[in-house]
Parts: sequence; structure tokens; C-alpha cells
Amino acid sequence: MNRPTLQTLALSLLTTAALADGAFYGDPPDATHPWAIHDMNRPQPVRVEPGTFSSQEKPGTPPSDAVILFGGKPEEIEKWQADKTPAEPTKWEVKDGVLQCVPGSGYVRTKEEFSDCQLHIEWSAPSKVEGNSQGRGNSGVFLMGQVEVQVLDNYNNPSYPDGMASSIYGINPPMANPLRAPGEWQTYDIVFRRPIFKDGKELDPGYITVFVNGVLTQDHTPLEGGGGHMRRSSPKAFPDQGPLKLQDHGNPVRYRNIWYRPLPKRAIDGGETSHMTEAATTAKRAEIAKNIRESAAKLEGIEKMLHFFESLCYADNAEAREFATATVRDFASAMKEVPADKIESKKNEILQVTKALRYLTKFKILPEDIDAKKDLEAIIKVEDWEPKPKKK
Repeated sequence: MNRPTLQTLALSLLTTAALADGAFYGDPPDATHPWAIHDMNRPQPVRVEPGTFSSQEKPGTPPSDAVILFGGKPEEIEKWQADKTPAEPTKWEVKDGVLQCVPGSGYVRTKEEFSDCQLHIEWSAPSKVEGNSQGRGNSGVFLMGQVEVQVLDNYNNPSYPDGMASSIYGINPPMANPLRAPGEWQTYDIVFRRPIFKDGKELDPGYITVFVNGVLTQDHTPLEGGGGHMRRSSPKAFPDQGPLKLQDHGNPVRYRNIWYRPLPKRAIDGGETSHMTEAATTAKRAEIAKNIRESAAKLEGIEKMLHFFESLCYADNAEAREFATATVRDFASAMKEVPADKIESKKNEILQVTKALRYLTKFKILPEDIDAKKDLEAIIKVEDWEPKPKKK
């Protein structure tokens, strides 16, 4: 690896500001976090165009990355099938842009299967009040066909709490009852995480969070195996994917505006979130370091040096360490030879490189007694360039 000339060093310093501001800033990666704090190497969030909110008269629009399961079009009934006889078309009906349960026709389920998700679904119980408790406006939303978020007309209609609207049926009652009157549209926004098992051992019980008409009713509630009627469920593994099912409980409940957004995997399931296993973190840090070194190979001078130093924050590499250390030594030597009347023009470069060296030595990525750091700090002291503490 060729070291840069002094001329290349000087020119390349003009292009390093963005890198230096992003690197050598927050705490570095550790055993279970592959990224530094405030790390610009971390992937940027995917841009999603938000949708619009629903009114009683008109459903809202979904966000741009949503998978639409039912948006009001008659042909969207083809996305659904009878639960017990999937080869046959469902007997549920699409009327006036809504999907309506036909009592006695059985559950309906999506042909598409999915897993962890943000689910949006709106429902309306019959405006004509008939029955009470569990016999009034009853249906259900079954995530992956395994666990039910209860649909029930509980407007002035008490029932057993773990079977009321937005309960995780048979597991946990809602924290509040924010239902509107019968015949009005109710909105469920659900965040669902399936249980994760490995070799028969539960690693994550799975969770559900539910907002009803904008009010939180389930707060990261553990699934406890999925619940059920009359019998207490036990933790169990779910399939990797499953359909969304809607229940026929003998009431003509209506649905509209059904969509979901897939969620990224959790770290325990192979995802890349903030806290990962040590093995996954080591592999990810090695990948990030390799990418930075590959970018550095296309650069010149100080910019190249700082990129190689940055790569060492993620994973050590003898060639990168040797190149960057030799380059910074040459830079410090060159700065010591700059005449006193010219040194002010090098202030930003010297402060920038010193910042990187201080970071690297603070976190023991470089040895504390590195000569280049001492030489540059001596210049900073003589020139009185140390930032002054802000007055309180």
C-alpha cells in the first residue's frame, strides 16, 4: 500500500470534513452493538410516504410500503378464501366498498401469509343492537391464524374483560374501552411479533401492541401461546408465516381498509437491530470494516488515512493499521516543519486529525503514547487552539 506524498496530504485534507464529523464522535462499537453511537455507517431509514387518516365517511389511504389486503375494490375478495375449505371461494361479501361477514359462512383468511407486522384494520358492528355480552357484534382478528385480537361491540355492553374488544382473547384485557357507538367505524392499529423458539426453547414469547381509535389498549403484551376459549394456553412455537383470519361469530360485522407493513427481523431472529448477539455483532463489525477499507482504497492522502483509522473502530486489520499509522506520522512531521507564519492555515487539518487520534487512543484502538498525537497536541498548545469551555 503506497503512502501519500506531502502534496497529496495537503490537498486531501480539504475533503475530510464530512468524514471526520461522522466518525470519531460517539462511543465506538462493542461486543453486542456493531455500530458506534451516532454512526453514519448505519443504514439510513427507508423513506415511506405516509397515508391519510380515515373518517367515518371515507377510509384513509395506506402508507406507500403497505401491502393492501382489502382496500374496497370488489376484485380484492380474490385475496381471501374460506378458512375450512380454501379451495372454495369465500362466502363473505363485498358491498359498498366493505368486506362483510355472512353469518354461518365460516372464518375467512388471506391467501397471503406473513409474520411480524404493523396491521391496520377497521371494523363496524351492526347499527341495530341485538344481543349482549359476547353475542353482540362479535368477530375477531387472528394474527397468523394463531392469536386473536377480539372484535366485539362493547359500547355500553359489559362482558368478561379478557374477551372484550381489543383483548388478546383469553390472555389479557384491554387497558381501556375507547369504542365508538354501534354502526360507527372502529380502527385497530396492531404491532405484532410472533414467538421465537430454537431447539424447543422459547427465546422470545412474542408480543402484541394495540391502539383502538388512537388509544393504547395493549402495551407490548406477551402472547403466552396465543390464548383461546376457556382454557389457558401455554407457550408454543408459531409457524414462520401464517394468514390473517377474520372470524365469523354469527354477526354481520363489516371490515374495511385492511393493510399491513412487514417489520424487520429482531436481533434474536437474525435481524440487525441495536442490540445483537456477540457472534452476529462480530460478523457485522467485520463487514462494516471491510466496506470502509474498500472505500478507503479509492481515496488519497489524509482522507484515505482517516478512513483506514475509522475501519479499526470496527475490526482490526494489520495493513490498514500500518498504513494509517505511517501516514499520520508523516503528517505530524510535516506540520512540525510548517513556518510559524503559515501554521494558522493548517489549523483545521491539525485539529481534525488530532480529534481522530484522541478518539482512537481514548478507546484504546491506538496506544496512548503515539508520537503523532503528542506532536500535534504540542502545536495546538503553542498556538492556543484548544476550544475554550463555554461559560454557563
